[in-house]
Amino acid sequence: MPVEVPVRPGSGSANRRRSRLLLALLGSAAPVLASAQESGDTIALDTITVAGPPQFAETAYGPVQGYRATRSATATKTDTPLRDIPQTVNVVPREVLIDRQETRLTDALFNVSNVQPGGTIQGRSDTFIIRGFRTQTYAIDGVFMNQASNFYPVQRDLADVERIEVLKGPASVLYGRGDPGGVINIVTRQPSLVPTADASIQGGSFGFRRVQGSASGPVPGADGVAARLSFGTQVDPTFRDLAGRDNSRFFIAPAVTWNPSPDTRVSFIGEFTRQDTVYDEGLIARNGRVPLDNIRRYYGEPFSRYNANANFGTLKVEHDFNEHVMLRQVLNAQSGSFDAIAARATGVSANGLTVARRTTAAASIYASVDSQTELVAKFDVLGLRHTVLFGVEYFNGYRRAVTTQGALSSVSFNDPLIGVALPGALSLQSDLKQKNELTGLYAQDQIDLGYGLQLLLGVRYDSGTQFYFSRTPTSRTIPPDQELSGVSPRVGLIYRVAEPLALYASYTTSFKPQTANVFNAANPPPETGEQIEVGTRFDFSPDLSLTASVFDITRNNVAANDPVNTGFSIITGQQRSKGVEADLAGTILPGWKVIGGVGYTDARVTRDTTIPVGNRLEAAPLFSGSVWTTYQVQDGPWRGLGLGAGVTYVGSRFGDITNTYKVGAYTRVDAAVFYDLNEHARFSLNLKNLTDARYIEQPFNQFNNLPGAPFSVLATLTARL
Repeated sequence: MPVEVPVRPGSGSANRRRSRLLLALLGSAAPVLASAQESGDTIALDTITVAGPPQFAETAYGPVQGYRATRSATATKTDTPLRDIPQTVNVVPREVLIDRQETRLTDALFNVSNVQPGGTIQGRSDTFIIRGFRTQTYAIDGVFMNQASNFYPVQRDLADVERIEVLKGPASVLYGRGDPGGVINIVTRQPSLVPTADASIQGGSFGFRRVQGSASGPVPGADGVAARLSFGTQVDPTFRDLAGRDNSRFFIAPAVTWNPSPDTRVSFIGEFTRQDTVYDEGLIARNGRVPLDNIRRYYGEPFSRYNANANFGTLKVEHDFNEHVMLRQVLNAQSGSFDAIAARATGVSANGLTVARRTTAAASIYASVDSQTELVAKFDVLGLRHTVLFGVEYFNGYRRAVTTQGALSSVSFNDPLIGVALPGALSLQSDLKQKNELTGLYAQDQIDLGYGLQLLLGVRYDSGTQFYFSRTPTSRTIPPDQELSGVSPRVGLIYRVAEPLALYASYTTSFKPQTANVFNAANPPPETGEQIEVGTRFDFSPDLSLTASVFDITRNNVAANDPVNTGFSIITGQQRSKGVEADLAGTILPGWKVIGGVGYTDARVTRDTTIPVGNRLEAAPLFSGSVWTTYQVQDGPWRGLGLGAGVTYVGSRFGDITNTYKVGAYTRVDAAVFYDLNEHARFSLNLKNLTDARYIEQPFNQFNNLPGAPFSVLATLTARL
């Protein structure tokens, strides 16, 4: 009598285990078969299926297999297929970060079209230009960082990053505050009940060295509880001539998940970052350009330092009342501080030979609480499938920044002599206090209309109070509290022409209270924006996708660097950005992966009383693009060997909104060689800027232009469980 045992294809060891299982089953059945044969009875045995390992199932909150993500929650706050989102969302999975051995958030986002680095704020933080507009903050697991201030005080570490997602265009319906260019959302690595661990040690050019790791598994004696601990520590002297000083950062992130019942999920993640860096303004523009004859040139002093810490904790609780209704509560608390003292450039002499400087010192603290309560319901009405999100968000944030300054000697533009001048007496420049309290109510409905059509509707109402107090040496003015309110609608339509092709169109808006330090303006008006976007997503295969879109964004009441009063901002009126972009990600053939994009953005001032209409926005190139591809040998004696290559192109950019100087276009070529010694170890060698090109990577203003690194090599040894 036959016994059917279907077996899925697998590895040789898996097949051997299945064969032993089959023999054991047959052996245990032998006495029964013999007895049946003697008695003449017929025994019907059930079919036995021995399954292989479970197939990978991607979620919006977990890892991505390969370079192509298929789901995201950044745009909808629900686990939604990317092809069902009527707005561009680009995802950089962790596998890309590993293959490229990225250590900066800036480098990771070069993989996304129309995203450029916008300056490090003198080596302190990360800022980006998305679709022509600057953004100085980002979200982690759906919660914005340091909304009480105008930038996050530390540079982001990547040790616990699972994926980096960029939602293009305004997103105020779900996030309230935010820039119209887009939202960067970092999805962190979650704890696992299956024990996993990885650790890397790195060493590279210019004295760079780094150690990072992450370990996860069940907590002994605690049923249903899993924990993860991620860390990263690095020392980076950089290629710049920083008077022999190093940049260092330490990062640690504990995370815990607990499932007290099948219907309830509790998670917590904390991140603690300590940063100690040189206050580095980079190169200075002169006569309409930034000289690149010496990219190591430094106009600071050995005493120029920046020290900061940033901490946060996020608690999330989800409960399923049934298969249709889920309640989610997110509570986030943040705090941090920084202090700095630096030699800062203030001007260039008429003959271009001397740089005037001053000593500036700053100390700042911030703290905030963010609460998000959301109800997600899935139901059918009149034959239409709905996924509805109702939410209420409350934010309360405070910051204080005290700035002092004093005189400092000038230095030569071409050959600055450092290590001689010492900071003198400092006097008060400003004492800034700011408190924001906002409440947002929002609703969203994802409707399946049938016939390949899907409709997304959303609206948000924000209201609150902004208190702003600034004291200068000559005045002490306490303005009245500013009442803020704004409505942010959103609508999008998707049409699935065929299974691999989807078309979409959307209208989105933004609302953002001003946190910039605007000169002679106690309560600057909130910033608003709106975008119209039309796009498509096409799947060449189940593993390779192309997204493309056309967009038009208008931004009102914009804060920009004040060209006259250094350290302050101005409200520039109205700006507009329009362009087109396309991104490709996935697997072309087994072992051959690719990610990249190209973009065109025309971002200009369209209405203003101070800045000339038609001026290009700072740091926004007309054309840019990048591609990164890897191939890893799948079989034979060279199995495990991988090669990677990439090209990044960035067009010329104006360095300030007044268009007084320009930085040139550049092309950077990168490469990688890696080898999986076995399933537990990899050695990789990454080479950046193979042609040793000289260029300005991050223009910020006349005195702050960070040059790109010359040819460099990074060696990494990774061990994993």
